Amino acid sequence: MSSVVLKHLTKSYDGKKKIIDNINLEIKDKEFVVLVGSSGCGKSTILRLIAGLEDITSGEILIDNCVVNNIHPKDRDIAFVFQSYALYPHMSVFDNIAFGLKMRGYKKDVIKNKVLETAKALNLEDLLERKPKQLSGGQRQRVALGRAIVRNPKVFLMDEPLSNLDANLRVQMRSEIKRLHQKLQTTFIYVTHDQTEALTMGDRIVVLNGGKIQQADTPEVIYNAPKNKFTAGFIGQMNFIDVNVDKGHFELAGHDFETDKNIEGAVTIAIRAEKMISGSQSIYVKPEIIEMTGSERIAYFNLNGSKCMAKLPLEYSVDDKIELKISVRDMYFFDINSGEAI
Repeated sequence: MSSVVLKHLTKSYDGKKKIIDNINLEIKDKEFVVLVGSSGCGKSTILRLIAGLEDITSGEILIDNCVVNNIHPKDRDIAFVFQSYALYPHMSVFDNIAFGLKMRGYKKDVIKNKVLETAKALNLEDLLERKPKQLSGGQRQRVALGRAIVRNPKVFLMDEPLSNLDANLRVQMRSEIKRLHQKLQTTFIYVTHDQTEALTMGDRIVVLNGGKIQQADTPEVIYNAPKNKFTAGFIGQMNFIDVNVDKGHFELAGHDFETDKNIEGAVTIAIRAEKMISGSQSIYVKPEIIEMTGSERIAYFNLNGSKCMAKLPLEYSVDDKIELKISVRDMYFFDINSGEAI
């Protein structure tokens, strides 16, 4: 079992603002959990607390049902993959991967076999004699993964490991990490600010803001049923528009819409950019900017005083005005003050 449980976890510096604010989270054995949020939300701090690289202010961390608050990092049986790779520049690929095993006193023949097995899994066999400066970014990242994998730890902690790679390598390494998780069948906790990584890699996504969990669920639920405005806006491209609902009716661009929700007064409605042309009711807007991304165009416009966007297929007619087709069924409704879903 390689479960990780956070109980009322809190972290603050010098008794000031809480960086981590009373977080409760259970990560199951063999689960791939992605912590996602904007810079400063506390996601990397959570990893460092689990690893023992920082002391917690209050609460408990359990690994395999054992409280590890006072256990030294090297005795927690975790592996940490850093954003910066953190390879030893004077060591070969072989020695970088083998370093942790040597420090733990493994015999030379065992180390050799484990390193060769790991190198084969990561397509590093032909690079074992090279130094890090002779490697590409993607190769360095695979070496960092190899150094973690070779010890067969209970838990893998990964702190934005792909952020230094170019777009193509990121896609390749996303697949590589998912393949490794399926092969190793152990627990992965992965930190990113990239929503695409979160949606494509995680069994479960934990959305963080201000040191608190906003929502923790599968990618499908996070995307299709956000619990609050923050989650809705962070995952995917969402338009937010304030409207006034009167007896179930509200207006967009001079057109009347009706909802069967029990709502009255000012609310925030939200529509994803890709849903702006998939509904049944037409409205017309004047585009301010049109961006061409290759497979589609993105139109930016003003709707009821809010800046909005719509994803349009290349063949979609774009003139002085754009015909949008939207439906209430594709809208989310949020309390205008609390931001909670209605």
